[in-house]
Amino acid sequence: MAAVDLSTHPGHLARRLQQAHSLLWGAMVSEETTSPQFAVLNALEEKPGMDQRTLSEHVHLDRSTVADVVARLAGRELLERVRDRRDGRRNVLRLTAEGRRVHRRLVTRTERMNRVFLAPLDEDERRTLLRLVARVAGAAEELRG
Repeated sequence: MAAVDLSTHPGHLARRLQQAHSLLWGAMVSEETTSPQFAVLNALEEKPGMDQRTLSEHVHLDRSTVADVVARLAGRELLERVRDRRDGRRNVLRLTAEGRRVHRRLVTRTERMNRVFLAPLDEDERRTLLRLVARVAGAAEELRG
């Protein structure tokens, strides 16, 4: 059987894209805070007081990954778990002052990294790429259920 052209395999291309993203993230954003950790910080800056289940849905990460990310960020004192005033059985998450400071610093760095990452594309191509990738990712998440 003949070899296949991997440039026509979206999974292969997605892996290459993820490798490039990871390389740029480490070089331009942070070696300490991962991209999923940034997503959690960003979500809690946007909507403080989410519980872990809601946070998981908001950032499109599975619950076990979010639990690990939350534990690591809490260990670094970037977020805190507090009892929900309306429902004492429920914990909600909030950024600490240090968490907000780290988030602000990383926002600037991620913006710069994204410009470098998408530099080969013009503005219309960037919008199209992001729209199409989001559509495929959303459909894949629906399959996962």
